[in-house]
Amino acid sequence: MKEILLSGLTIVSPLAFPLTLKSGQVIETVGDAAAYFGTLTEEKRGHSHWKIAVKMLNNALDQPAYLKTATMSLQTALLLEGVLASPLTVGGG
Repeated sequence: MKEILLSGLTIVSPLAFPLTLKSGQVIETVGDAAAYFGTLTEEKRGHSHWKIAVKMLNNALDQPAYLKTATMSLQTALLLEGVLASPLTVGGG
């Protein structure tokens, strides 16, 4: 995989925190997020939560200080789609 420099962030730059999907897939880098966006249908990309998530990732590429906001926007979109895995509870219960 070719690494592309994007204003300090690259496709291998980690997100603010990893996001685990119900499928077991983990989105943990800028490249993982971009690849996931690429799997969305045109109809899904038109939903406001995905528009915001994509816009926030683009903002983070311009200004890396916004990476946490971008990760949180992606987390929200995944949650709204029902594909985000539930976090484990502390103490197992």
